[in-house]
Amino acid sequence: MRKLTFAMNVSVDGYVAAPGDDLGWGVPSDELFQWWSDRVGSTGLALYGRRLWEGMSSHWPTADQQPDATPAAIEYAGRWRDMPKVVFSSTARTVDWNARLVTGDAVTEIARLKAEDGGSMDIGGATLAAAAMRAGLIDEYMLVTAPVLVGSGTPFFTALDNWVNLTLMETRTFPGGVLMTRYETKR
Repeated sequence: MRKLTFAMNVSVDGYVAAPGDDLGWGVPSDELFQWWSDRVGSTGLALYGRRLWEGMSSHWPTADQQPDATPAAIEYAGRWRDMPKVVFSSTARTVDWNARLVTGDAVTEIARLKAEDGGSMDIGGATLAAAAMRAGLIDEYMLVTAPVLVGSGTPFFTALDNWVNLTLMETRTFPGGVLMTRYETKR
């Protein structure tokens, strides 16, 4: 059975994006960017909601071809292209870059993917992760918390019907006061 992790940058007040899908507050240090790159390199399968997919796929497929591309960005772009991906959307018609599209019930498909053998899975996109969270499918939560309050926007956590008890598994501090906390769901 695969492990499913929800990992994203988050503000101290709990948002993954400020109003207007503004991510400008979450610019990573070189050390944090390398940490994210290593995660992408070790992820067996990435699950994306449509909006996050559109943002990632509009930049990373060719980011390594830009004249100002850093070695870290070149590495990340290659890892991102190589990583198998599943995109969940009822409106998208096609996806590329080592991805397949699922237009049906996301929770059913995520549960099926979890039951398979294979490497770990990461889920990204607040709406998709919220559906998996409400269905009790997320095994780990990784919050990469930036020292900023954005006031409103897209929340990391969704409203739940029941409590989800967690065990703190790891913490790590990055430059600029960014704190990564990793929690495991108590089953």
